Amino acid sequence: MSDKHATDAYYKPYHGPAGGWGALISTQHHWLQSKNATRNLRTLLKTNQSQGFDCPGCAWGEQHKPGMVRFCENGAKAVNWEATSRTVGSAFFAQHSVSALYAQTDYFLEFQGRLTEPMRYNPTTDHYEPISWDDAFALIAEVLKRQDTPDRVEFYTSGRASNEAAFLYQLFARAYGTNNFPDCSNMCHEASGYGLISSIGIGKGTVEIDDFEHADAVFVFGQNPGTNHPRMLDTLREVIKNGKQVLCFNTLKERGLERFQHPQNPVEMLTNGFTPLNTAYFIPKLGGDMAAVRGMVKVLIEMEAEAQARGEALFDHAFIAEHTQGMDDYLKQVEATPWEKILDQSGLTREEITHAAQVYARSERVICTWAMGITQHKHSVPSIHEIVNLLLLRGNIGKPGAGACPVRGHSNVQGDRTMGINEKPAKLLLDKLSQRFEFEAPSLPGHNVVEAIQAMLNKDSRVFISLGGNFAAATPDTEVTEQALRNCELTVQISTKLNRSHLVTGKEALILPCLGRTDQDIQKTGPQRVTVEDSFSMVHASAGVLQPLSTEMRSEPAIIAGMAQATLGSFPIDWLSVVEDYDRIRDLIQDVIPGFSDFNHKIAAPGGFYLGNSAREHRWNTPAGKAIVHTHGLPEHILHSAAADLITHNTLIMQTLRSHDQYNTTIYGLNDRYRGITGERKVVFINPADLQRLGFTEGQEVSIRSLWNDGRERRVDGFKLVPYSIPAGNVAAYYPETNPLVPLSSVGDYSHTPTSKSIAVVLEPNQSTRII
Repeated sequence: MSDKHATDAYYKPYHGPAGGWGALISTQHHWLQSKNATRNLRTLLKTNQSQGFDCPGCAWGEQHKPGMVRFCENGAKAVNWEATSRTVGSAFFAQHSVSALYAQTDYFLEFQGRLTEPMRYNPTTDHYEPISWDDAFALIAEVLKRQDTPDRVEFYTSGRASNEAAFLYQLFARAYGTNNFPDCSNMCHEASGYGLISSIGIGKGTVEIDDFEHADAVFVFGQNPGTNHPRMLDTLREVIKNGKQVLCFNTLKERGLERFQHPQNPVEMLTNGFTPLNTAYFIPKLGGDMAAVRGMVKVLIEMEAEAQARGEALFDHAFIAEHTQGMDDYLKQVEATPWEKILDQSGLTREEITHAAQVYARSERVICTWAMGITQHKHSVPSIHEIVNLLLLRGNIGKPGAGACPVRGHSNVQGDRTMGINEKPAKLLLDKLSQRFEFEAPSLPGHNVVEAIQAMLNKDSRVFISLGGNFAAATPDTEVTEQALRNCELTVQISTKLNRSHLVTGKEALILPCLGRTDQDIQKTGPQRVTVEDSFSMVHASAGVLQPLSTEMRSEPAIIAGMAQATLGSFPIDWLSVVEDYDRIRDLIQDVIPGFSDFNHKIAAPGGFYLGNSAREHRWNTPAGKAIVHTHGLPEHILHSAAADLITHNTLIMQTLRSHDQYNTTIYGLNDRYRGITGERKVVFINPADLQRLGFTEGQEVSIRSLWNDGRERRVDGFKLVPYSIPAGNVAAYYPETNPLVPLSSVGDYSHTPTSKSIAVVLEPNQSTRII
């Protein structure tokens, strides 16, 4: 495969529906491109089935209704991408040096295929070379044992890891002596966890997927389901068909939120019919959602006063009195917020905000969903508090058809946290671990992602072990992150496919090839299954169906057990014994993690089991024993002062985002169908008025330079300007190409999440430009 982009990038606005024939054609393309078409057709039909495997893509849940096909276009891409017949082994690494591979694109790297044997980096030759599993584990153990404190080691996790792998991983790290658990959730939904725990006492959404059938209105904030979790479109489609309301707040005009053609509906496909996916579409400025919700509540206060004048009530006063604390102070803050600030910061009109408030007021049951358009700002936690406050006003938490619904990304990112992947573990978890395994679990807080990068940069942390993921590409401030990884004594990557992180090595580096979701996992007692938790707290089993491409590939639990046994011996468990039968791991989980009693029996049920949600049951695990209504003023500026102080009239606010041919850092192709992009990734979506105001032309190549007052220049070059429906003053571009622009110290208040949706930038013309 050539890594060369198309000679002429092509932009043409897309006018068709989401899904439809485009989705079928794309699915067929990736199915054939896997070089395993016949086998993978059978594989796809096992996706998200009770006797199959969980999709390695998003964490959207399943409504277990009759139907043979339970995957979406992007799920099919993920399955075919993993289930390729292409392989990367010793012959490949003998042919390609690490330096040469580093010069390739992320798309090229992952396209090469599945990793098939453990490899060790040789800095003298600049090539990876084969190493036996025993020698790899011995090297890891030797380096870990010589550290003067366990806190020199960072144990990173990706949301793809199963519950069983995540539980063993956290047990290994804590038995070793550290809570250093930088995790992919630190970069996406950490604000959701913090915001919900501090408000309602649990860091998970309160809705079940069937609640959407009973909702009168669904408010969708800061997300693009058509690309990031397409199965959600089917759920929203049913809400509309039930005659209910879907209101979308999103900075870009996204086709996937406007109309949807179901690829499995023959009438829609043959008649070119489609379902409109919103009854109102609002385009706030980046970071303006909190102000939009504040405006809605301000309108609701006026409506409540009018209702009381009639001897009625709009707010659920009985619910507020019994279940909340702080509502009066919050409402006073809302009343004191001037409309001028609300309208300026939100970018919406008063009429638009009033319409949204009226829909909320008419709806007895309301669901609010959100994703990273909310969680990757400086004021993300206050924004989530604002959304929760809106729900609490009318008792919309804890009744059917209503609640808070953060839409998680990777398919088990929520389960990882449930299993104890947390740099700030709860005392209950540590007490349970100490009691069950008879050792004193470490209690000092560990590092999140940003703290881990800083610790490696300072050489305070010296070992980096990654359970899945692509840390070098996923994290902010790419140059800084790569230097941090290169400072390490040892980097260990447990991976399915070649990626950028394998090419940014410590002084020693290992690649350990693991099984994926689609692969059969055969251990000493026979075929194994793992479990995952979706966005709705449903835990279900997953069992791969494909024979692994190499006998040298091992499961994630087996790799973790091998590292732990070499490092700790049979302390605090017989590591090698428990991975002979994963039922034994689940027995350990049920002894420690609440909600998992009778674990092995429960996962035998089709669809698995529901973990429950304390807030849904009106049990508020907060210090006050009630839902806390937090009061925040609107931010003075959505940017940190280190950027805000540098703003001029030419400054724009940038968000990073995915293309439609992408899942997180995995690039499936160079197209973004719904946004009209073909054969290119280095583009900037810009408002046509800004294009004209700044003196640029469509298709002109520019450099993007971010503004941050730390003396470091952050710049990416060769990006083409594409006019798009986005608020004036805002631009958008794909990651990981623009991650170098996100300063490491630009993080959200309370959450420490990188502010990838609110970066101050200026556009500067390249010396040579061309028109699309």
